[in-house]
Order: sequence, then C-alpha cells, then structure tokens
Amino acid sequence: MFVLLFLVNESFSQNYEIKNSLDKISNEYTNRKKPPGLAITVIKDNKVFWSYKYGYSDIEKKTAMNSDLIMNIASVSKTITTTAILQLWERGAVNLDDDINKYLNFKVANPNHPKKIITIKQLLTHSSSITESVEYGNSYLCGDPVMPLSDWLKNYFDINGKFYNEKNNFHPWKPGENYKYSNIAFGLLGLIVEEVSKQPFNEYCKKNIMLPLKMDNSSWFINDLDTSELVKQYAKASEDNRNSEWVSKLIKSQIEDYFELCNYSFYNYPDGLFKTTITELSHFMIAMMNEGKYNNHQILKPSTVSEMLTLQVKDYDIQGLGWKKINYGTFSFWGHSGRDPGVRTHMYFNPDTKIGIILFQNNGEGSTIKLVENIYSLMIE
Repeated sequence: MFVLLFLVNESFSQNYEIKNSLDKISNEYTNRKKPPGLAITVIKDNKVFWSYKYGYSDIEKKTAMNSDLIMNIASVSKTITTTAILQLWERGAVNLDDDINKYLNFKVANPNHPKKIITIKQLLTHSSSITESVEYGNSYLCGDPVMPLSDWLKNYFDINGKFYNEKNNFHPWKPGENYKYSNIAFGLLGLIVEEVSKQPFNEYCKKNIMLPLKMDNSSWFINDLDTSELVKQYAKASEDNRNSEWVSKLIKSQIEDYFELCNYSFYNYPDGLFKTTITELSHFMIAMMNEGKYNNHQILKPSTVSEMLTLQVKDYDIQGLGWKKINYGTFSFWGHSGRDPGVRTHMYFNPDTKIGIILFQNNGEGSTIKLVENIYSLMIE
C-alpha cells in the first residue's frame, strides 16, 4: 500500500512540475509576442493533460479565449479533406494512382506536359505541378463563398475558363517530378469527393467525419454556425496591412493595435476553411492517434492511417498523404499547420507516445511552431 501511494504521489508531483513548465514557456511566448488570443491543449492517452489560454477571442468585448470557441483552422483543414478522400479509397470508389480526369467533368492538364497525367496521390503529396495564381488571393472575400467549388475549379483549369492562365496556374516541371505546396490541389480533392459521392463536399464531411466524431459545432461554412461563438480574427494595424490588396478588403474595424477582420472565405474552401473548436478537433486527432478510431467509431482503417503517416515523396522527409512530418531533434510528430489573415493553427501528434498538441491563435504572426516543438519536448522528457 505504501509503495502504491508513493508511486501515485510521485506521478502527481511529476505531472505538476511538467504543467508548471508548460505554463512557463507559454507565458514567455505570450509576454514576448502578445497575440490577441491564444489557446493550447495537450492530449495524452486520449485525455486532456494540460490546457492554456491567454488573451481574448474578442478584444472589444473582452471575451476570454478558450478551447470551446470556434475558429477557422486554415490549412489544418487539409487533414479533414485527406480523410474524406481516403475513406473513398478504402471503399474502392477511387484509386490514388488514377488520372484525376477520370473523376472530373472538365480536363486538368499541365500545358507544359499535356500528356503527363496528374494523379490523386500527387494532389495529396503536393507533387501535382499545380500552383496558385493571383486569382486565388483575389477570391478572399467577406462571408461564405459566392461561387460553387465546381465552377471555381472549372474556370481555373478549363482552357476557356475565366481564371485559366497557362503560365501562372502550373509549374514548368512534370507532375510527380518535384514537390511544391499546392492549395488548389486540395480544392480538386474536395471536388473529387463531391463527384464520386454525389453530394456536396461539406455534406459528405458532416455525415462521414463530423457526426461520428461528435464535432457538432464544426462546419466548412459560416452560415452553418452560431457566429457569436466564432473567435474574432485580427491583423496588426500596420500600413502594410491597410494597403495590402489581400488583407485590406477583409478589414472590418480597428480595435486598439489590431484590425478586426470579417468572417471571410475563398472559393477553394477544402484547402483551408474548416471551422471548429480545439475540443472538437481533439476528437479528430485522438482518432488518428488510435488508428482511425474514436470511441466506437472507426473513420479510417488502421492500415489507411499507417499509409497516410508514411513518407511518400522521394528526397523529401516531411510529406505523407496530406499530413506532414516534423523532425525535431531526436523525435518527430505528424500533423499540419495553418496560417491565414488573423489565424495561426497547429495540430500535431506522435503515434507512438500518443501525445498530441493543438494550438489556436487569432493572429497570423509569431513563432507558434517553435512553441509547439518546445511543448512536445517537455512532454517526452
């Protein structure tokens, strides 16, 4: 009995020390960077081990930042889109090595290499040779997208389309020959999900990902949410932002040292417009830490999760299927980061230690990935 009590007390003492250290490094970051708001949660063994909050989700109303408020997670959204396409792959509805044109009603081809096919796997691994032209940034507007995903992508890739540009929509290298991050590629993945499942992409995700994972307050679209629960997004009140073609059209008002931005969107929404809470995103991360299973719901097979978290691109030791690997010192973790006007997000975990970290910041600045790395370093020590 004495030994058991000693071990329990020792474990409690160790956890107390770790949590104090986590508080300390987080406070050091916020004291130095002073973001509008920051929330972090560490998951260990499928439970919340530690959480941290700082500042405001709404500066004007002095609403405290917390893990149950909804925020746009930017490119962390790509992990949701990846899950959707891999679910269809599991069912045999798509083949990752297929020409994507098999699933589309318009043709996608790099004009520099018109006979070279672009595959679903290349979309997932940023090796498709597709890039963003200025039209991608131009599509950022307040409110939900005013153009359907299919129309946007057809206009972008069809040679007679409004946004087609032979030079600016593609890299000069062959599909599969190189590696370059592509947002547009994930719009195409979302459209393939639509075409194959015969339903809008957002509805497919709700039925097959969000409902099983109890993500009841999550959505791709603003109009589906209680906007009073949305975290306000802020950009520094600088002349650069005031004059920026990209940011200036999103400015709603100035609050102290920040511009408050509107709730905005863009047409290519499967690449970066998922809105959720840290609490609900942790359900998704826990599923991935447990070979695709959350509670009694299996959203991906263990073999699929294993393949997803396997390096896929030769000579690049960071890219799985949709997910990215970060190597930090003697350890590594898988996940994704996100950054957009007024948004900075991270979701990373290690499948062996089952330690995961989610961070939301309602401003796009600061060395948040370094903070994530330092938190994980403390956890494994």
